[in-house]
Amino acid sequence: MHTQRMAVSVSVLALLTLAACGTESGSGSGGDGGDTVQSDVPVTGVAWSVDSLTVDGKKTEAPEGSRLEFDPKGRAKAGFGCNHISADAQVKGDRITFGKPVSTQMACDEATEKAEKAALAAMDGEVTAKLSGEKLTLTTEGGDIFALSEEKPAALAGTRWAVTTLLSGETATSVPAGLPKDRVPHLTFGEDGTVHGNSGCNSFHGKAEVKGSTITFGPPAGTRKMCPEAEMETERAVLAALDGPATYTIKGSTLTVTSKDGKGIGATATPATTDGTESTEGTQSTEGTQEHG
Repeated sequence: MHTQRMAVSVSVLALLTLAACGTESGSGSGGDGGDTVQSDVPVTGVAWSVDSLTVDGKKTEAPEGSRLEFDPKGRAKAGFGCNHISADAQVKGDRITFGKPVSTQMACDEATEKAEKAALAAMDGEVTAKLSGEKLTLTTEGGDIFALSEEKPAALAGTRWAVTTLLSGETATSVPAGLPKDRVPHLTFGEDGTVHGNSGCNSFHGKAEVKGSTITFGPPAGTRKMCPEAEMETERAVLAALDGPATYTIKGSTLTVTSKDGKGIGATATPATTDGTESTEGTQSTEGTQEHG
């Protein structure tokens, strides 16, 4: 899609800009024209997939979907499928200095908790960054290693987006764990300007016109079941983000949609066959459909 090509172009431009920043003539011996101060390693504006973490000599494979991102405001954010981890991150040359990391405190499965603990240990203090092609290695002074790979942006249309985060202004809340499999919110955009999925309780379908970095959602139609309050609350938050014009960005496998009033969702690309209903959901229902008002 045109929007995907734009996202890739912006990412490349950001990398070129960062690579140019910080390079200047320096004093010293050797080389025609003198030495130069090393440019900042271009890690900002790239979606990094976490491959593994090695702490105290013990290597931990990261859960599928684990990610690390450095934003332009000097903040690093990591996620392993459960809690959100963040820390200040200053890049200077090939060194990245993390501030004390903070994390949400949800209970996770054993493998995820192990990866999160390793990340919290690695994201504390100074690390050396080494970029080799699409691979990034962060090594702490104690020898702990963060191994990452650059993620290519997923296509907006045709991708099954599983909603993981609910946004309200500057506040981000994880979608409640333990939702029934058929009620985990997700959405899929069609090439024909449509969207369908599940909002947390009910399935829905509607119009979604994409223009540049804006998606204009039409009123959704769908089933009208009643579910437990946690699921209904999630549904209300999801539908609030899919109301009228909204801006969107894709970084690697992560989609962010934000409406004009600051309501939004964060979603992760997942295989279209995660459940068996993707090909038919949002089109017909034995319970009937009607517009959500």
